[in-house]
Amino acid sequence: MGARFDLKNFLKKYALILFLIVMCAVIIIVEPRFLTVANFINVLIQVSINAFIATGMTFVLLTGGIDLSVGPICALTGILGALLMKSLPSMNVGFTLLIGILLSVVMAVVAGGITSIIICRFKVAPFIATLAMLNIARGVCYLLTNSKPVYELPDSLVWIGQGYVGPIPFIVILTVVVLVLAYIILSKTVYGKYVYAVGSSEEVAKLNGINVAGIKTSVYMISAGLSAFAGICLCAKIGTGQPGAAEGYELNAIAAAVMGGISLTGGSGKISNTIIGIIAIGIINNGLSLMQVNSYWQKVAMGVIIAFAAIMGRLKVKEE
Repeated sequence: MGARFDLKNFLKKYALILFLIVMCAVIIIVEPRFLTVANFINVLIQVSINAFIATGMTFVLLTGGIDLSVGPICALTGILGALLMKSLPSMNVGFTLLIGILLSVVMAVVAGGITSIIICRFKVAPFIATLAMLNIARGVCYLLTNSKPVYELPDSLVWIGQGYVGPIPFIVILTVVVLVLAYIILSKTVYGKYVYAVGSSEEVAKLNGINVAGIKTSVYMISAGLSAFAGICLCAKIGTGQPGAAEGYELNAIAAAVMGGISLTGGSGKISNTIIGIIAIGIINNGLSLMQVNSYWQKVAMGVIIAFAAIMGRLKVKEE
């Protein structure tokens, strides 16, 4: 006789996916334009920036930390990239992308390194340390630009955010590459196991010979690096370097991870869950816009939906 079907566990395990399916069904009924190839591609483009940031945030959350500085770091790197690449307008796309990656690495070392030192060396709570970095990075954005956008970016930079490889946006290809790499690192490598171990119990991790401070430093550098790369892509996508760009993106990144069931206390959750959360937020935003819901009500609706999905994700984590 086959195993008995457990409806309760099934609903808890697949709550977010079922919720996403219901949301899609409702949007399709109200607004048929949602179910078009053009709109599907538009959703993928819209979620790409949040995907980079939320992926880095997932690494941090899994260790029991949090990173509030990702939005301003995203904006700052976009500005730095715009200013640098304006001085080298004849670059091709490959070289432009290389510069963007190098800038991301530099920002990872500087911002992530400083944040991790404050947290690990001086034992400051991650919330406070990253809040300080948030204000520093945002302030530098306005100082560098005198509160004015950076215009007239080279075509090679703009193409990264607006160009296509065949029918697929290049920025979507970059997003898939980053998500696949993150999945492999967290689920298939020893380093990934160490990240989970630190989030589960720092003391136990230390007793097992894991360099806790080193792991914490690395995840904040990964978060800063991916946020910086997101900044280059965002700058390319909108065609300008904006000092006020990416405002509130840290909250979207946290929401995507939590919606997917990543535990805020660390040590629990999967990057695949974060991916589902990223897609869910993108679909909700897109659907509300297509239905021409007032922007203020969109914020209210998004808050309610995120709270509901996060509760479902939390119930799933408890079952695991």
